[in-house]
Amino acid sequence: MPELSKDTTLCISLAARPSNIGTRFHNHLYAELGLDFVYKAFTTTDIAAAIGGVRALGIRGCSVSMPFKEAVIPLVDHLEPSAAAIGSVNTIVNDKGRLTASNTDYEAIANLIAHHGLDPAAPVLVRGSGGMAKAVVAAFRGAGFRDLTIVARNTDAGSALAAAYGYAWVPEDSEPGAAVIVNVTPLGMHGPDADTLAFTPAHIAAADTVFDVVALPAETPLIRAARAVNTPVITGAEVIALQAARQFALYTGITPTPEQIARASAYSRTD
Repeated sequence: MPELSKDTTLCISLAARPSNIGTRFHNHLYAELGLDFVYKAFTTTDIAAAIGGVRALGIRGCSVSMPFKEAVIPLVDHLEPSAAAIGSVNTIVNDKGRLTASNTDYEAIANLIAHHGLDPAAPVLVRGSGGMAKAVVAAFRGAGFRDLTIVARNTDAGSALAAAYGYAWVPEDSEPGAAVIVNVTPLGMHGPDADTLAFTPAHIAAADTVFDVVALPAETPLIRAARAVNTPVITGAEVIALQAARQFALYTGITPTPEQIARASAYSRTD
């Protein structure tokens, strides 16, 4: 990596609970490709001021995580279709003070649905109703899935998300039987919910595919439970690698190869 200087381009992330995954992923690729970029994770209690800083300081790119994915919308200048369609942002690109927002989560999930060959006729159960849940639900709708139920304790958010895409909403788990179950909540994430199983063992046993968007750790309680009964899984590690690679391309103008993505993803999880 070139020596840091006044000309080094800065990219950042904003999250309530920052991790080192994005920082390691991006900086690994900057170093491998010899780019004069550096990436740093931050948290904030003032998202408006933080986005103002992105604009004012010429920060090139900004990754946006929970709980800021919707709050940043009025703070940017333009929404790409991937963000406008679902009302959720995870990527901001700064072009000389003009902020353009997109959602590479949506793109990554759509790619994974296709890559893993999920059947559009299969019933799907999605737990969660936040910004990432919007990306997940929209991606399933875009892939032609018609039988999907959203489980969310937040009545307003859950019912609104379901209504927006013509799906069902329930406040508590429905009966086991969904072929695809998807966790889009912090359950299983490093922190206070690290040991919590997002779905019951009965739901896991009945599923053909278990999908957990939690990226840290990659082996969540849900993923471990699915592997234990030989149920195919899609992990948050896959999601974050694909969405980060797309962010990298937006920030730098360079699309990394699958081999480069794999190396950066592996490095991002080293201690």
